[in-house]
Amino acid sequence: MPDDLNWAIGGEAGDGIDSTGKIFAQALSRAGRHVFTSKDFASRIRGGYTAYKIRSSTDRVESVVDRLDILVALTERTIDENIDELHEGSVIIYDGERTEMQDVEVPEGMIGLDVPLQRLAEEAGGAIMQNIVALGAACEVTNFPIENLDSALEKKFGAKGESIVENNKEAARKGQEYVQDEFDHDFEYDIDTTDNDYVLLNGDEAIGMGAIAAGCRFYAGYPITPATDVMEYLTGRIEQFGGTVMQAEDELSAINMALGAARAGARAMTATSGPGIDLMTETFGLVATSETPLVIADVMRSGPSTGMPTKQEQGDLNMTLYGGHGEIPRFVVAPTTVAECFHKTVEAFNLAEKYQTPVFLLADLSMAVTEQTFEPEEFDMDAVEIDRGKVVDEDEIEAWTDEKGRFQPHFPTADGVSPRAFPGTADGAHMSTGLEHNSLGRRTEDTDVRVEQVDKRNRKVETAREEEDWDVREFGDSDSDNLVISWGSNEGAMREALEFLDEDGVDVRFLSVPYIFPRPDLSDEIEAADEVVVVECNATGQFADLLEHDALTRVKRVNKYNGVRFKADELATEIRESLQTEEVTA
Repeated sequence: MPDDLNWAIGGEAGDGIDSTGKIFAQALSRAGRHVFTSKDFASRIRGGYTAYKIRSSTDRVESVVDRLDILVALTERTIDENIDELHEGSVIIYDGERTEMQDVEVPEGMIGLDVPLQRLAEEAGGAIMQNIVALGAACEVTNFPIENLDSALEKKFGAKGESIVENNKEAARKGQEYVQDEFDHDFEYDIDTTDNDYVLLNGDEAIGMGAIAAGCRFYAGYPITPATDVMEYLTGRIEQFGGTVMQAEDELSAINMALGAARAGARAMTATSGPGIDLMTETFGLVATSETPLVIADVMRSGPSTGMPTKQEQGDLNMTLYGGHGEIPRFVVAPTTVAECFHKTVEAFNLAEKYQTPVFLLADLSMAVTEQTFEPEEFDMDAVEIDRGKVVDEDEIEAWTDEKGRFQPHFPTADGVSPRAFPGTADGAHMSTGLEHNSLGRRTEDTDVRVEQVDKRNRKVETAREEEDWDVREFGDSDSDNLVISWGSNEGAMREALEFLDEDGVDVRFLSVPYIFPRPDLSDEIEAADEVVVVECNATGQFADLLEHDALTRVKRVNKYNGVRFKADELATEIRESLQTEEVTA
């Protein structure tokens, strides 16, 4: 029996793969087990291979691995797609009565359970419940108390009425009973449960939750994979706190709506992916020049162009760093875990308002769609601190007016951050323009004022660099001469890879970087190490380029850009190999 259980369901888009996986993940988490999920889905409504994988343990799990213990195969292709992860003793649940599954050959050494999923579902009330029958069968294989599945079914279908819930419970039991009656086999899987209480959520949901906690009151967005779940999470929730969600006609409209709300004094944000960031770039310059605080979440996917909308990549780093004509001050914050999506969203809003600067919140597909369990205390709303920056009221505004009593929203302060007056503030009426402007916000081409305003806007970044904590997260052996550096969602896989490396006698110091700009200076750490390896999901090593620029030395690179996230055991292998070779790509 492995320390953790790896379960998956696979079929075609439209087969209910995602909802089935979420139900089982919820059941496992409600049984006090840690959960980490992974999805493989095609960018189409129906057809194309799709799968949902769950890794579960009573100990914390932070990555997927190359092993499958139980596979629910709705198509023969599902077995072919996962054959490399199946092992001796793996259980494959399939419906041999389906035409396309009648000739299935279970690989040698594995256990095939031919369960009439559709027929049993029809007996319970409808063929649509065939996946629930499979979950019931999986409960029997793993000796998992089916009452935990009942709880997840009630959460999923409770709003549809008691009869729907009861039908699904019956379907699950038919699957369980069929395996009990028809298969006399010791499956060697026995899931432990605990009394622990966990929160299960994905990165997009954590971003939405963080936005609400941070006081966001306006969200505008256009649906785009894989950022849409941010908008879906906020819809129906943000209204409870006096906020509004607007679905715009395109990304151009979305960022301009968000800009308008921010100018009106609301904490505002938008979320999109690479193609949307391209469209938003023009307004991004206006946001920065008008010194309007705005949070822009970029949930990256494979590019360029339309690319692979449902596949993993960290290819937008350079776009968020350098996108836009002219020289634009900005912050780029990259959460490293699902939980950090919550915390870094709060931080992004504070940075935006403290420095009146746009902030890119840089996540990616694998983080966005991954459900993971956390202790409820991880998301302590009462601990959230909100900093709205240099907001002035009618009692303070006189200090920021000129000799004619006019408010100066772009006053060239020593730290670069000017006073900010919300609309309606007495004596605070002002304007801002995308044209170069003076301290009053009025357009100018005066050469001295131009230099003054450019320097002022850039000073904000330098002030933030000095005042804020741009530190890294450190793991592994702090005394090791082998240094691995990564950013964003690779942290979980790398942390578990450290365990594999330790078993092989390879000591590694691992630095996970959540800040792209401003970012910590790692020159001393790089210089002190004998070997430096940078891990990221892109082809060219965009973050490695930044580190080489900062440290003026070459680093080794482990890059993956086939659209699939790093797995812990795979990453350990590549790190081990990279310490002996010049460069590794996957």
